[in-house]
Amino acid sequence: MNKVKFLIIRFSSIGDIVLTSPVIRILKQQVKSADIHYLTKPQFKSILESNPYVDRVHTLTKSIKETAQELKYEHFDYIIDLHRNLRTARFKNRLKIISFSFDKLNKEKWLLVNLKINKLPKAHIVDRYLETLKVFDIQNDEKGLDYFIPEKDKVNISEISEDLKYGYVGIVVGAFHNTKKLTKEKIISICRKLDKPILLLGGPDNKKEAEEIKNAVGRNIYNACGMFNINQSASLIKQANVILTPDTGLMHIASAFKKKIVSVWGNTIPEFGMYPYLPHPDSKIMEIKDLKCRPCTKIGFTECPRKHFKCINDLNEDYIVNKIKNLF
Repeated sequence: MNKVKFLIIRFSSIGDIVLTSPVIRILKQQVKSADIHYLTKPQFKSILESNPYVDRVHTLTKSIKETAQELKYEHFDYIIDLHRNLRTARFKNRLKIISFSFDKLNKEKWLLVNLKINKLPKAHIVDRYLETLKVFDIQNDEKGLDYFIPEKDKVNISEISEDLKYGYVGIVVGAFHNTKKLTKEKIISICRKLDKPILLLGGPDNKKEAEEIKNAVGRNIYNACGMFNINQSASLIKQANVILTPDTGLMHIASAFKKKIVSVWGNTIPEFGMYPYLPHPDSKIMEIKDLKCRPCTKIGFTECPRKHFKCINDLNEDYIVNKIKNLF
């Protein structure tokens, strides 16, 4: 039987790659003889290569011209463009096969950020991704996100501390943009009020700040930032009782494992459609509603444009602490 070969394209980021996982699974399971290939950046290959629904991962390690030439030999039937930018347009132009492109709704986001006019559909980005595939007569299986951890990257939590094996709160320290994340001072205050073991999560860029948080809190807290790769960090998230996180890739990984999530929202808003997708039903979104300057951007800034950072500073940390304790 002839295969139906799909090339899915998404170049960034960790969270965005994870959010495309239902597309991969549903195409593989619902389109007869589907052969799923995925084109991304090299740093995201490890997120995809253990996915049993992906037949092959291609990475952009050469020029667009050279990569496109190599992809031509695969004889794809369809391109599923879930990134939709100038780079993906160049690939589609060179490969010259039928393509389906995701609508990023940039105009609607601009209206909401700049004029506070909300014309966005009330739909999660995953549902909008799947809408791109409606011609294939697929149905949302409502199974949520996928994340597959290679056996070699599964972390024994006792190797960090025996105290953690009885349960812990995972707190994500960083975010790609500062205006998305909790301040160091707020994390310290929250940690001091929790009477649970805490594991700080993040990348190498967050290690110094996390160490400062750990030293300020003093006990029952452990710093995992910068010590583990993304799959190992996913393993740590999977073993946590509760995750406190800003709008980050680790939030979406937590959703994939159906974790209890307390997500905090700064300058971005859930209405953009990237809130936790089908996580544990007791999960909670924390945000300052009706703040006139919010959202101030669809992505994020290094610092608050108005200098007050009310979207994060005015969050009720006692409510956050009590919610975490109740979910633990």
